[in-house]
Amino acid sequence: MAEKYKVRRKVWALEEKYMDFTLKRMFIFNELVKRYWKGTLNTASDLEELAVFIKDKYGFREDEMPFIKNHIRIAMGMEPRGQDGFSDELEWVKKSGRVDLPVIARVDGPCEYCDREECVCPKYETGMYRRTREAIIENNKCLNCGECVTACDFGALADKIEFLPVVNLLKEAKVPVYAAAAPAIAGQFGESVSMGQLRTAFKVMGFADMVEVAMFADILTIKEAIEFDKLVKTEEDFFLTSCCCPVWFNMVKKNYPDMYKYMSPSVSPMIACGRILKKLYPEAKVVFIAPCIAKKAEFKEPELAGAIDYVINFRELKEIFDALEIRLEELPSDETDHASLGGRLYARTGGVSFSVKTVVNRLKAERVIKLKAKKVDGAKKCKEILDRLSKGEKVDANFIEGMGCTGGCVGGPRTNIDREKAKYFVNDFAEESYILTPFDNQNIIKILSQLNVESLDKMMDNAEVAELLTRE
Repeated sequence: MAEKYKVRRKVWALEEKYMDFTLKRMFIFNELVKRYWKGTLNTASDLEELAVFIKDKYGFREDEMPFIKNHIRIAMGMEPRGQDGFSDELEWVKKSGRVDLPVIARVDGPCEYCDREECVCPKYETGMYRRTREAIIENNKCLNCGECVTACDFGALADKIEFLPVVNLLKEAKVPVYAAAAPAIAGQFGESVSMGQLRTAFKVMGFADMVEVAMFADILTIKEAIEFDKLVKTEEDFFLTSCCCPVWFNMVKKNYPDMYKYMSPSVSPMIACGRILKKLYPEAKVVFIAPCIAKKAEFKEPELAGAIDYVINFRELKEIFDALEIRLEELPSDETDHASLGGRLYARTGGVSFSVKTVVNRLKAERVIKLKAKKVDGAKKCKEILDRLSKGEKVDANFIEGMGCTGGCVGGPRTNIDREKAKYFVNDFAEESYILTPFDNQNIIKILSQLNVESLDKMMDNAEVAELLTRE
């Protein structure tokens, strides 16, 4: 008994260093950004000095240095390595900086001190569990939601961070770099921080501009309304929207192939944004600003590759602003209305349904079959509705909107504020828009006219536009 207590006491002491590692990991990233931006991180020795600094700050032992070094590598966008010392990591960032799948990496060490019997994926009972006291990631089942990362507070799992290659782009200033902000960004950086101040902050960093991805949600709303109008002709017909959420899309594709044929072939607003920006500005690079981890995997899918260059989430962006000493509330505001009320509401549950319905009603005011939406959020509810549909059960709806996170994107695992508060800010920002529906958005009319679209309700007749907005 005494020996068992002695071992347990040792584990307690070690746990303290690993506990709350999400916060420690963000500190590592903060230091990395600060040093890399200032140009004081140039050699393997500089990385070694950073690792020693982290070790001493948090009280890690010398034999735990590989754990710290691997978290530095992950914060640089790399896979963990077995070797102790740094070598070509900084060269890799400067020459390539390509962050490959999987976006979630496993780090040796912490599982040894965790007393959980098993770690089942908290999202959908697939993807990650521990066997022989180590974390296993099953990529053939994984939905890339990233919930396993937030559930593991010991640092055994972490998502790669893609910012250092972006620093190179901004510093070189050879091509325009656009920040594409997800609709859920409203209110994420303080109650008094406006979208215009965020736009200014990105420009201070060297971005050409910040665009609202909600504007491209407006375009996809029209596409999905046209598809709904064509496909839902009887009371038995129904339509699954894939527009926003890669977790919902992957859940259907990987686990409910019988339902996949009912799913819209639309790309997400993120992908549409990247594709259209690059069509208009061929040399441009596009960095998506996300509320979640799933988007880091989505743009790397083979059929979507090339639209987006990097993804940074809200939590990482908060550390970037801090590391670069950008005080958002002190910046002048560069306000521009890009999107409609409906497009901005994509950030929360029910927003897609609301927006599509406004356009369906504009397409045909006297439709016999009205759009009747069923909105589900959270993986459990998404699974329940798909189980029912697969069994042929009636769900009293013909437009099924699924969101992998509870509350929608405002409940994403890499947001900075509580989801109810975030929902309030999204609703408020949406209501501030002078543009009521996607059909009223002169911004998208201007964009699509450059792609030779003469009428919004006929935009899918344009082969080039149809290709930009559709999955293969």
